[in-house]
Amino acid sequence: MPALYMLTAVDVRRAEEENSSRATTIAKLTIPPINFMNASHNPGGGVMAVDFTLPRIEALEPAFAVKGMDTDVFRGMGAKDRWIFAGAWRDKQTGVDIPGRAVIEGVISQWEPDESDPSDFQGCNHVFKEVTHFELSLDSTELYYIDFFERVLRTNGEDLFAGVREALG
Repeated sequence: MPALYMLTAVDVRRAEEENSSRATTIAKLTIPPINFMNASHNPGGGVMAVDFTLPRIEALEPAFAVKGMDTDVFRGMGAKDRWIFAGAWRDKQTGVDIPGRAVIEGVISQWEPDESDPSDFQGCNHVFKEVTHFELSLDSTELYYIDFFERVLRTNGEDLFAGVREALG
């Protein structure tokens, strides 16, 4: 039976800077969905159309929201940076806390404050674009490793683009 993991805490921080944790201000983070690209084929003499899956993914858009005004985000906004989305998951059967990490290289290109209300902390949303590197691990096990410039797309340790790189030479 697969483990039942429950998310218990999150953090977002700059990967290259110590003391950049947002653990006490982070409201939520969004690990982007992985959507594989498809090539549609509808043969004139066939009985059905097929969307063939390619070893390529759609653009990633991770995001995070904080409570209060995070002025540090404006430093480097619009420029490429490396970030860590961290999570703690509890294995509900064993009670053990499991680390999860997403390493993201991209550009924070969108800042959107929530409606203001003095009786509640104002939240701010931050969205990444131009993501060129994404890796996701749970308990030190690599689930995804995707790098645009390396032309690597690994899922669960299997490089789905290796044959393409070899064929192209």
